[in-house]
Amino acid sequence: MAACASFNNIMTYNGMFGGNRMLKGKHIILGVTGSIAAYKIASLASMLKKGGADITVIMTQNATNFINPITFETLTGNKCLVDTFDRNFQYSVEHVSLAKQTDVFMMAPASANVIAKAAHGIADDMLTTTLLACECTKIFAPAMNTRMYRNPVVQDNIEILRRYGIEVITPATGYLACGDTGEGKMPEPEFLYEAIVNALQPKDMKGKKVLVTAGATREKIDPVRYISNHSTGKMGYAIAGAAMRRGADVTLVTGKTALQPPAGVHTIEILSAAQMFEAVKERAGEQDIIIKAAAVADYTPKFPAEEKVKKKDGELTIELERTEDILGFLGANKKTGQFLCGFSMETENMIENSRKKLEKKNLDLIVANNLRQTGAGFGTDTNIVTLLSKEETLQLPIMSKKEVADELLTYIMNHLS
Repeated sequence: MAACASFNNIMTYNGMFGGNRMLKGKHIILGVTGSIAAYKIASLASMLKKGGADITVIMTQNATNFINPITFETLTGNKCLVDTFDRNFQYSVEHVSLAKQTDVFMMAPASANVIAKAAHGIADDMLTTTLLACECTKIFAPAMNTRMYRNPVVQDNIEILRRYGIEVITPATGYLACGDTGEGKMPEPEFLYEAIVNALQPKDMKGKKVLVTAGATREKIDPVRYISNHSTGKMGYAIAGAAMRRGADVTLVTGKTALQPPAGVHTIEILSAAQMFEAVKERAGEQDIIIKAAAVADYTPKFPAEEKVKKKDGELTIELERTEDILGFLGANKKTGQFLCGFSMETENMIENSRKKLEKKNLDLIVANNLRQTGAGFGTDTNIVTLLSKEETLQLPIMSKKEVADELLTYIMNHLS
């Protein structure tokens, strides 16, 4: 995008950036084998369909004992394939025609039997025949008893699949249908959905080192109480996950949240603003991109109590002192070619206040939003942001925080020196 002629020229979002729309127009095959976890794939198929993907489900005969093919046909709008020699479809070499148009093939749940077949090139039904004909990205999500999963033969077959370039998702640990507790549980549909989106994501950030901060800091008053804010970390976690999916080497420095850190991201947990400063300072010099999405306390108690402060009659005064200005330090010590992005949460004069922060702290970009605007702010799954650089202002419409993350990263990549 060309730079604007003036700082005051506000550009309207026109969807020219990437966004989290990887599924639209993509064809996904879901291979379902004989496992009790097969019922979970109905939710996955529904999620993919809502995301705009075209889905074909291929089942083994054993899988039909756990879930009816009609379920998948209703959810996807496509015929669910089971029989290699089914005559009830338009004539074509079905497994070959499917293979040519498929973008991602996910085998979930992947039984020990189908893993063994795939590892050794056995194609004796519609599912394994189509798998062998596909040249697209392939992902296996094993699901089986713990003892089966740990069996050396199964582990050898999994390693063979990986040598052939097939991604094998490590099973979750938990309560299994057989009554045992341990490895072998298929991850939840949301995790599998993210794995498919990740596979479709262009790796335009490969080779880039990215540091993201997220969440709120906690400033100790005494062993029981602390000063903090309403940040949940959702925006920062979305950015870290999106950067990882695009191939970046991501470090996430985060305050305490209720969120699960994105898989594949190096996560450093901190509590206070001082701890975040040290963690960021130590790693800042090696980063290509730094995105400060955390809500860091500006002040901290000057004399935190070692014992619980007891309630007394009258008022209580707590003396506060300034915390280190992390963004100010990064701007003052920015290395050549490094891209520095900050966030600005405002309740009034959003553009004016954010632009002052952009210039004062020597940032390349600042992401501004207004807490009082419906759909933006803390704790929501959506956001409404404005991207401000020294040359331009770009307003984005309301979208999910994951979509905002992708739009932000695309903007940064388009402007990175």
